[in-house]
Amino acid sequence: MLKRLLKHRWTDHGDVKKCLPDKALRTLEGLVRQSEARHAGQICVCVEAGLPLSYLWKKLTPRQRAVTLFGKLRVWDTEANNGVLIYLLLADQAIEIVADRGLNAKVSAAEWQALIQQLRQHLAGRNFEPGLIEAIAGVDRLLTLHFPLSPGVSKPNELSDRVVLL
Repeated sequence: MLKRLLKHRWTDHGDVKKCLPDKALRTLEGLVRQSEARHAGQICVCVEAGLPLSYLWKKLTPRQRAVTLFGKLRVWDTEANNGVLIYLLLADQAIEIVADRGLNAKVSAAEWQALIQQLRQHLAGRNFEPGLIEAIAGVDRLLTLHFPLSPGVSKPNELSDRVVLL
């Protein structure tokens, strides 16, 4: 418990900037924008240095934090219920994907687990940018398959394409 607490307190915004410099953030934002031009879904990428103290005291998991942020960032509030949060917790080198019910109804738990497993391999090597690029590509494939955008149809951008840094 103490080791995890210290790791989360020592990991800060500066560590996020080292792992994902401005150029990487712009690349990720561009990939989200390109992806959303192909489907009717919405993607939100969120990177957090460390869990808040309240989460650490309660021994909550990165998944529980991702679900909370899914609500706080209003990813659940898309018109077609097809928003997806890609959450990276730097201190634990954990990645989580939380999808709204519209997409979850079409994608099996096994498909989500296979995608997450691939992403964890990147994190183990501290390859954060390539891992997030692969996460966006994986979510893009699923959204394009299940919520394709009809030719000539435009849709409003319901969520910012910028990476949320916490």
